[in-house]
Amino acid sequence: MKLSLYRMGTMLGGPLIRLYLNMRLKRGKEDPARFEERLGHASIPRPEGKVVWLHCASVGESLSVLALIDRILADHPGWSVLMTTGTVTSAKLMTARLPQGAVHQYVPVDRVSYVRPFLQHWRPDLALWVESEFWPNLVIETQAQDVPMIVLNGRMSEKSFKGWQKNSAMIERILSAFTLVLAQSEKDGERFHTLGAKNVDTVGNLKFAAKPLPVAEAALAELQNIVGTRPVWLAASTHNGEEAICGHVHTMLKARHSRVLTIIAPRHPERGAAITAELQAQGLKVAQRARGDAITDKTDIYVADTLGELGLFYRLSRIVFMGKSLAGGGGQNPIEPSALSCALIFGKDMSNFRDISSKLIEAGAARWAHDETELYSAVETLMNDEKACKIAATSAFNTARAEADVLERVGRVLCPYFKNKSADNADDGGRHART
Repeated sequence: MKLSLYRMGTMLGGPLIRLYLNMRLKRGKEDPARFEERLGHASIPRPEGKVVWLHCASVGESLSVLALIDRILADHPGWSVLMTTGTVTSAKLMTARLPQGAVHQYVPVDRVSYVRPFLQHWRPDLALWVESEFWPNLVIETQAQDVPMIVLNGRMSEKSFKGWQKNSAMIERILSAFTLVLAQSEKDGERFHTLGAKNVDTVGNLKFAAKPLPVAEAALAELQNIVGTRPVWLAASTHNGEEAICGHVHTMLKARHSRVLTIIAPRHPERGAAITAELQAQGLKVAQRARGDAITDKTDIYVADTLGELGLFYRLSRIVFMGKSLAGGGGQNPIEPSALSCALIFGKDMSNFRDISSKLIEAGAARWAHDETELYSAVETLMNDEKACKIAATSAFNTARAEADVLERVGRVLCPYFKNKSADNADDGGRHART
């Protein structure tokens, strides 16, 4: 019943949906140059031949499948890749990083009148839904087109699991549309199975197979020259509330390390100006990268509010605090800095990456910091003990590389689906079904 109400609501609520989208457009949350894509109208022609469609929610999910896209294009000639995401930031990144043979479009808003033109234009031969973003109309309409669908790198957090249990009939209908769910972990797989997925396999987390984040070597050399021997730590992918905490931590660190430089790379770069003002109100000297501010000897904090440069700052600082973990929200991807040999610090909530963060903690690659005082203590300890910092960084790298063969495992499972239009004919599609 709830699914029927949802479908009816999205059909009748057209004017309200357009009003909502227009509000997002005014706030910079939608791309004015490509807004029609959100209404299901493609901005580029469909490639010839077969098309595999990968849908990713945002930046993290889209980055996690870049290595897989390279493999698909290499292993399956005649196939092209369509990637869809829903955020402006992810669209900019994918436009820059997708290889030849792959294209990006914004996912249509989940209304049947927007979804159908999208599907009619692209006519995908296979659909891979990355992690856990299930838009009911998009799922059902794709199934109606007889397109095999697979959940790739499936993640089901405890919060989402409990939420879906309250809407069990709806999620069971959605999951029944998928031929296969490839879960990140056994726990994720169990939750998908409990919610109604019939064919679940656990082959590992694709984030382990991601290539190291890119870097502009000239920019790195320039910053390394400017920073010199100053002690540095990085707060990566921070969310609202965490920047102020980092400012206080910097002040405490400065009492022991007078030349310390704190780098803050916010998860949403558009918040750069507000973060700068907030930190200046604490009496700190702040340089803002988006404005082209120079780092001087007097600079306390460098706000790295640019897009696609985390690889630069992970290479600049060996000590990294993962954002979205002190302000709540489940944390950000710790594999990216691990792959670049960083010693890690987690806030109290890394539930979005529970298995990965546990492995890193057990390996001695990361440590917990449940509040501001503990964050200061963790950073100060790593700054004082170069040997311990190096050991943690090496452990992080080794942990990240230990499961890099996940790409090979995923590739083997997906291979039959590229050989047959119908997933029913995939020779091992049901081999790992749970009973």
